Amino acid sequence: MKKYNPKLFCTLALAIAMQITKAQDTDSLMNALIASKPPEKVTATFKSPRLVLLTTNETQKKNDLAFWIAHRFGDIGGEFGGSHTLFGLDNAQDIYFGFDYGFTDRFTLGLGRSRNNETYNLSGKFKLLEQLDKGLPFSLTLFTQTAWVTRKPFFDNEFATQAQRMSHYFSAILTTKVNSGLSFLLSPSVLLREKTADLGDKKALPAIGFGGRCKISPRLALIIDYTLIEGLGRPQNLSTKYYNPLGAGLEIETGGHVFSLNFQNAPYIIENNFIANTQKSWTNGGVRWGFAVSRNFSLFQKKTKK
Repeated sequence: MKKYNPKLFCTLALAIAMQITKAQDTDSLMNALIASKPPEKVTATFKSPRLVLLTTNETQKKNDLAFWIAHRFGDIGGEFGGSHTLFGLDNAQDIYFGFDYGFTDRFTLGLGRSRNNETYNLSGKFKLLEQLDKGLPFSLTLFTQTAWVTRKPFFDNEFATQAQRMSHYFSAILTTKVNSGLSFLLSPSVLLREKTADLGDKKALPAIGFGGRCKISPRLALIIDYTLIEGLGRPQNLSTKYYNPLGAGLEIETGGHVFSLNFQNAPYIIENNFIANTQKSWTNGGVRWGFAVSRNFSLFQKKTKK
């Protein structure tokens, strides 16, 4: 029978203890590295520069160009809808063609043209704050858009100056991405115009937009937005009845395209037009079909060396 060797036992115990300590130190180091990992930016809060009506926080990547088209048809029902207009499909209320170009990852400049009033618009969008996975729970994007009516006057002195043909929209877009399938938007804004359709209307028109996107499959999502205008100080005794714009639709991702099919009571596409002039209601047949499609192009890409 071999004799018990205390020196060998102590040596083995010491070696085991040292290995345990090293393992604990490694775990502590890994935990420390994980804990000290810098927060990451939350991306793709929304998949398109627009929901149904409202502008989202999304900007183009540097040197990326987005081309998008939107269309609003006529009333589905009511006096101007029904089967004799194929539920509005015979009538084009507004058509929009636009380009958005990313000068940096955070700044996008846009240019477009609407059929309504032959309106040209120039827009700028800047991401001031970006949501983080650890820390800041929301993003803040500043958006401004100037619109210029270029149609011929309907009567003499309709536009006494060029300033009366122009309107200016300013918005702060607050968004949060709750998870990979759910995002929300809040957009306080103001529309400034020199000329109003009703003499008693306000030249500075405040509004608050609400919106959301809910993913229902890898390529499909429900989108909705609502803009509160009436009830924020706009006179109630105007000669024309106005309504708050409400839109809902289905967004489809098809590779490089984002396509949406939607319904809304606003007949116009850009904020400078629909915020001040929505005269249709969901309750009286003033809902219409609409769609939008955007395509992204990457410009000035450097060739990779073999």
